[in-house]
Amino acid sequence: MQNKRLFGIVLGVGLLLLIPLIAMQFANEVNWGPLDFVVAGALLLITALLCERAIRKVSKIENRVVICLGILLVFFLVWVELAVGIFGTSFAGQ
Repeated sequence: MQNKRLFGIVLGVGLLLLIPLIAMQFANEVNWGPLDFVVAGALLLITALLCERAIRKVSKIENRVVICLGILLVFFLVWVELAVGIFGTSFAGQ
């Protein structure tokens, strides 16, 4: 059962990464390099695995939801910072 979930998570991350890969074939606005795919894949995989762990380890549904929403919020903030630099760090993509 655990291997099935891990396989599903990895497959889902791979399918999500196909979106920019396919978009690059049709639009010049999407211009990702290999490092972009590695970073995006790592962020997606870490986020999914953390949510999976929270779902497995936390018994109360309300707490699961709050923890997963917190994880997703952190993921979103990191993703946006890397994309456009809302916080002005040196990691901002430009």
